[in-house]
Amino acid sequence: MWDIANGIASWQAADTPFALATVVGTWKSAPRRPGASMAVSADGDVVGSVSGGCVEGAVYELAKEVIETGTPALTTYGISDDDAFEVGLTCGGIIDIYVRPAGGAHHPHLPQVLDAVRASRPVAVASVISGEPPRERDLVVTLDGTAGTLGDGRLDTAVAERARGLLARGESAVVRMGRHGEQLDEDVSVFVHSFAPPPRLLVFGAIDFAGAVARIGKFLGYHVTVCDARPVFATHKRFPDADELVVSWPHEYLESTTVDESTVICVLTHDPKFDVPLLERALRTPACYVGAMGSRRTHEDRLERLREIGVDESALRRLASPIGLDLGARTPEETAVAIMAEIIALQWGGTGRRLTETTPQPIHH
Repeated sequence: MWDIANGIASWQAADTPFALATVVGTWKSAPRRPGASMAVSADGDVVGSVSGGCVEGAVYELAKEVIETGTPALTTYGISDDDAFEVGLTCGGIIDIYVRPAGGAHHPHLPQVLDAVRASRPVAVASVISGEPPRERDLVVTLDGTAGTLGDGRLDTAVAERARGLLARGESAVVRMGRHGEQLDEDVSVFVHSFAPPPRLLVFGAIDFAGAVARIGKFLGYHVTVCDARPVFATHKRFPDADELVVSWPHEYLESTTVDESTVICVLTHDPKFDVPLLERALRTPACYVGAMGSRRTHEDRLERLREIGVDESALRRLASPIGLDLGARTPEETAVAIMAEIIALQWGGTGRRLTETTPQPIHH
């Protein structure tokens, strides 16, 4: 919902009815993950996407029906052949889409959810999509409380516990349990839509390559911070896409900020007095990726310097250096693509090879 929050907020402010369509389940080579959303207003405007184009037209028509009837719908779209579902996915996958009315009296807690999303506060919305109690009841779950109800206090308690676990991992999923929260029953299907704050991308070194990395990182949904000890270079004019600019010695800033398992660290400083103390600390964090720019000669020199100050071999193996995939990149923009491509490949288990060379391996891991 990150990408559609502003659009549906404006519809709510104008009291415009709309329907919210969300991917709640996927199988095989589905193009979007659970949680991907598309909203359709009563005026026919659309924001977001649920399939990258495969079934948007059918979902659009269903959303207009939901707006008119006020009744939610759970629909499956699958492989396109004579025996398959109503609308085919050209990618050969199967997706479940839940479409619900919103705006007005529908989804009364949505403004609270949108406020949390835009403020980067973790929040999850649990909605009954099949079974009893009736649909159109929601439980909003935060790290320290809940709002709303699914119609049963014991069910609320059980779902809230599961929702916080999913929220901690940034995952959206269907959970099944008894109508009173019994863990071994499957009377009720509840979709938990998690909205964790965007992952952080920490870029060290205010150089032209950093500007391109910040730009692509922002496009990919990261909260981007650019840090450099030189105020003349770390300026908003040079880095308009950064969410945050920090003028500080890189290692000192890293020690003062929050780094978790979703954080990406890119060291582009090219200067041992900056990058060696910074990498020594970065490799002690739980960051999912630590990469450093430089030639192979620079890389070997950097490794020796890190060994001299006590960094062990297991930590050094975490270092992605030279940074990025071998794309033959030359310009800052091409290099940024190579860097972010490596991060994406590591995140989702990609090989970094051409898809034509990976047949018959599935496209989506």
